[in-house]
Amino acid sequence: MMVKRSRIFGVFGMAWVALTLAAIAYASRLALVVAPTEATMGNVQRIFYYHVPTSMLSLLFPYVNFVASLFYLYWRRREPMRALTADAVAIAAAEVTVVYSSICLLTGMLWGRAAWGIWWTWDARLTSMLLLWLLYVSYLMLRKLSSTGQTQTLAAVLSVFAAIDVPIVYMSIQWWRTQHPAPVFGGGADSGIDPSMMPAFVWNVLGWAMWGIFLLLFRYGLERRRQELEQASALRAIEGSLEITQ
Repeated sequence: MMVKRSRIFGVFGMAWVALTLAAIAYASRLALVVAPTEATMGNVQRIFYYHVPTSMLSLLFPYVNFVASLFYLYWRRREPMRALTADAVAIAAAEVTVVYSSICLLTGMLWGRAAWGIWWTWDARLTSMLLLWLLYVSYLMLRKLSSTGQTQTLAAVLSVFAAIDVPIVYMSIQWWRTQHPAPVFGGGADSGIDPSMMPAFVWNVLGWAMWGIFLLLFRYGLERRRQELEQASALRAIEGSLEITQ
């Protein structure tokens, strides 16, 4: 039964990867070839089709981490097995957050260099996004380097503070005057993009979201496998010690 289920998930995973690659390839064609050239910035504006979707997703996965961390804190004494599942989701979401926020910062720096003539400025949006990246890098370092028995709990508490920064990142360009452009969507009467650019944008959001979901599930599976091996090793150690005492 387990082998059959594993095969089903394997086929589903391969199909998901194939669809994801196809979606990203099609989205890239729309962004780089089909979409019209922006009148002011020219071809440099095509970074938009990668920067904005990854920016959006870098603010979504932190809440997957946040919710999973809350479930871990709730279940850690009541239902330890469920708590381990929630913890696996939390660490997977944190790693995906670091991936997307890194892409967001790198593409933003490239765009900033072309548009502003500088790689970086301590703008409210850029600084708050850098802080988000640092918080989740710290989260992963804590998970990797901490030697205490409360590593998961400490990481879950840190994720609560990290989640607070997400609305600050999102609202920063509305709360403060910043060098970063106003919101592309919902920023006022002049916000939005030309309808001819919308397919490239939507397909990139879809493609990169599918890629993020794949990374999340793949990393979750690896973490659950690691937990199971750790539990089996601990059980063997306990059985070995019992045999010695007998």
